[in-house]
Amino acid sequence: MGLLDPAPPPYDPIAWARAPLPERGRAVCQAWAVQGYGTPLAAYGFYAAKLALYVGGWVAWCACTPGLGRLATIGDWWLHPVAFVKAILWSMLFEGLGLGCGSGPLTGRYVPPLGGALYFARPGTTKRARWPGLPVIGGHRRTWLDVALYLGVVGALVVALASAAPARGLLIAIAIAVPVLAVCDRTTFLAFRGEHYWTTIVVLVAATEPLAGAQAVQLALWTWAGVSKLNHHFPSVVGVMVSNSPVTRWRWLRTRMYRAYPDDLRPSALATAMGHMGTALELGVPLVLGLTDGGASLTVGLVLMLVLHGFITSNVPMGVPLEWNVMVVYGGFALFYAHPELSLADVGPAPLAAALVVLLIGVPLVGNLWPRAVSFLLAMRYYAGNWAYGVWLFKGDSYRKLDRLTKASPWVHDQLARFYDRPTAVGLVGKVVGFRLMHLHGRALGALVPRAIDGPLAGYEWVDGELVAGLALGWNFGDGHLHDEGLIAALQAQCGFAPGELRCVLVEAQPIHRPALAWRIVDAATGPIAAGTLAISALRARQPWEGGPVDAVASTGGGSTP
Repeated sequence: MGLLDPAPPPYDPIAWARAPLPERGRAVCQAWAVQGYGTPLAAYGFYAAKLALYVGGWVAWCACTPGLGRLATIGDWWLHPVAFVKAILWSMLFEGLGLGCGSGPLTGRYVPPLGGALYFARPGTTKRARWPGLPVIGGHRRTWLDVALYLGVVGALVVALASAAPARGLLIAIAIAVPVLAVCDRTTFLAFRGEHYWTTIVVLVAATEPLAGAQAVQLALWTWAGVSKLNHHFPSVVGVMVSNSPVTRWRWLRTRMYRAYPDDLRPSALATAMGHMGTALELGVPLVLGLTDGGASLTVGLVLMLVLHGFITSNVPMGVPLEWNVMVVYGGFALFYAHPELSLADVGPAPLAAALVVLLIGVPLVGNLWPRAVSFLLAMRYYAGNWAYGVWLFKGDSYRKLDRLTKASPWVHDQLARFYDRPTAVGLVGKVVGFRLMHLHGRALGALVPRAIDGPLAGYEWVDGELVAGLALGWNFGDGHLHDEGLIAALQAQCGFAPGELRCVLVEAQPIHRPALAWRIVDAATGPIAAGTLAISALRARQPWEGGPVDAVASTGGGSTP
């Protein structure tokens, strides 16, 4: 296999694309279990180069501050407060430009390998306004006002990074501009990783002890990420991740992630144990670092942090939040190792403390109890396997109507056609079907997809909502709310799908207090078709490819329960 060649699936991709769903699902899931996505080796070189750009860029920006930025003396300055502030600002800029998570081939981006600024700085591209019906700030397409706001934030970040010490007034301007931009287009707020970097900027300008406020943000990230994994979803994530890892290429290990490969691909006892260990790590890190005042406990907390993020980063998970993981590890050293004397009591004024309670406790709590109300990023439910997602089903060649959009990225098969023949492209994109089915909530698709379409599945193009969001919005990172009814309406207004041409299966995340998840089926032209709720226990009993009905907790509309 060459550097640019994906691992060929053990079946004929063209014949696979004509098969019924149970046959397709079994073949692609069995292939994923031992091959993962089949990523070409050169793709990992792309991500390594991007990481080098990220770290090198931070060093270069630090060099704008006297006494910082020299590699020969990095041990003297890397934990300096100004170096930390610049790391936050640079991370925000890097992500907002589209260079961070959601870029490259592991997110369905080949040519070009990123979206971000190619969309956010271009009038006419599709956006997700908070209130689409409002004049000036609403609508489905980006205006010069949206572009000006985005470029204003980018410019402010660049000026702050280029200064010796970022001015407080400039940080305040960024803290105000980003949520204003979010009202016009929530995609950009998520792309800037507002739940982490924007919140940290707020505490940097408002806290009595800014680094204590930054500690509060980081402790919240770890804590809620751990809480989000207290469910039956995470063991499936572990298996899917290990099967796709560039460092765990041993077939014997990959097959042991499942109960009885190839016929039973539910998580094995090993995958479940690894999931429990990961959850304990993610909860243990903030517990230890949040209570330590130095000494041995601080060392223990930092070692736990390195094990946790080292495992995640080395596995290069789909979505590739590599830079974010590097930033979190750096934050652990810059905030807790360098300043063990600080505590949450040092944050400062009561108004800020109240705001942090809302942002770091209230919003994530709402997102866990009512996941449809809050992005999984704002709820800090990172890589738990319990996300909202969607599958878009285009009848015939109706997907070509997407060419009516103003966008930088062509149809994903057209991107791949620049490198591969048709069978290779179909085989590679088809692996995304396996990725979705292999997760616990993906087991609902065997019942929901047949209900959504009219006729054989072979007459439809199955595209994950993540790929549609990447193509249409310029950014995608696991947030199913970016490609829900709001995006369907935005694309329908521009593309004009006829009834039956585009059907979408939308599955919501499981609330933390309920053993069920909700689903909807929507026609782009005519609206809702059916909705219901599926029991998690019923999904756990199914194979990823299994068809037929699933036990329902509730169902409304559109005939019989799946």
